[in-house]
Amino acid sequence: MTLADTFRLAWSALASQPRRSALIALAMSIGVGAVVVLTALGEGARRYVLDQFAGLGTNLVIVIPGRAETTGAAPGVLSGQTTRDLSLADAEALRHLRGVARVAPLNVGSAQVSRGALSRDTVVLGSSAEMLEVRHMKLAQGRFLPPGPLDRATPVCVLGETIRAELFGGEGGLNQWVRIGDRRFRVIGVLAPQGQQMGFNTDETVMVPVAAAQQMFNVTSLFRILVEAQGRAAVPTVKEALVATLKARHENTEDVTVITQDAVLATFDQILTALTLAVAGIGAISLAVAGILIMNVMLVSVTQRRHEIGLLKALGAPGPTVRRLFLAEAALMAGLGALGGVLTGQAASAALRGLYPVLPAAAPAWALAAAVGTALGAGLLFAWLPARNAARLDAAQALARR
Repeated sequence: MTLADTFRLAWSALASQPRRSALIALAMSIGVGAVVVLTALGEGARRYVLDQFAGLGTNLVIVIPGRAETTGAAPGVLSGQTTRDLSLADAEALRHLRGVARVAPLNVGSAQVSRGALSRDTVVLGSSAEMLEVRHMKLAQGRFLPPGPLDRATPVCVLGETIRAELFGGEGGLNQWVRIGDRRFRVIGVLAPQGQQMGFNTDETVMVPVAAAQQMFNVTSLFRILVEAQGRAAVPTVKEALVATLKARHENTEDVTVITQDAVLATFDQILTALTLAVAGIGAISLAVAGILIMNVMLVSVTQRRHEIGLLKALGAPGPTVRRLFLAEAALMAGLGALGGVLTGQAASAALRGLYPVLPAAAPAWALAAAVGTALGAGLLFAWLPARNAARLDAAQALARR
């Protein structure tokens, strides 16, 4: 019996029991669809986080005040303070290190921004001209913060698009004056819409020179220092130089934490990849349930079709041929279910992307292949026992229905 004949007979057997075959295929498709959707969610979360970090800039090294110890706590969490704060002088010193392309100090605070009777609370970022390139921001109009000494508190600001629209409406807003906290600033630029990035919406922020932000919030320290290396190969060298320079400036005490973008990305990638595999494994449990259902149905089928099996053996069909016939039936049921599950899972993933555009929920190719392969493997594995029983039946006893 050829392979084509085997599958033709298997298809005829399935077609003779359409309701039973459809239910088994449905159970398998639910399992495959669950794997596809859960994998798409995990992969979407992974890609979302990686895209968010990529928006921080390339070849980025972040300097955080305080030393992260082996306890796993964030810098300064246990004591409530750090050994020594980062300062503008520290940021200025890092500018001159070999391999450093740009340095952008950062202060973050909240204040009320107003124009006439219009006002709202917003996040205020204090930084320098280099922040535009370090964070890959784009301007919709005007210019960014002016270059110059970091301690120059020039009364100028750059508005996020949402803030500009709320304060000026249809007007451009350039060269107009706004009040931030208790100080007046002239608008010199407007950021292009960028949306949510790493915890805050840049469209709803106001950027001012870092010295002006320190005066506004009455602080002398920095929240972070963002350093961009001249290339990916220079990142390890720059990191070592940053630590050595700040240690020398801080009384020979290593009281800062320096993290690289690649290290953060690698950590999140490992965590979220493990999460994706875990949720895919949970979905795959339903494939095992569907496989057990196939085994139960095939066991019943062997009992019901003893006469047919006996006739095949009487006509000269050997045991392996009978076994292949039942395995072909299982493969067809599992294959049809897997195809339906993939189509259903892909449709559900597309619906998720439509409902949540920021989450790129799409199952990777390996997940689709693994889901289909697992479905076929489960179908054949659990059908092996019934197929073996059918192959071992004696032709005379089967025809006698004993």
